[in-house]
Amino acid sequence: MNVNLTPQLEDLVRAKVSSGLYTSASEVVREALRLMQEQDRLREAKLEELRRDVRRGLESGASADWNAAEVKATARARRTSKAGAA
Repeated sequence: MNVNLTPQLEDLVRAKVSSGLYTSASEVVREALRLMQEQDRLREAKLEELRRDVRRGLESGASADWNAAEVKATARARRTSKAGAA
């Protein structure tokens, strides 16, 4: 298989081989492909988790209206009662 790279990517491959970390351009490309495969796997896992979360949310039923001021007041009252009990 022959692969054409941009001059910048060719320089990157040469630099990796010159660093001594890799022994050949093929080794650099194989490592890059393994990393891409791992990224794809992680992206798919995150997407599946997001789908599960959406499904769970949809199955949880209808949403209820809420009032930010009431939520804050309830939290403040709870905090005050805990501080008084301590």
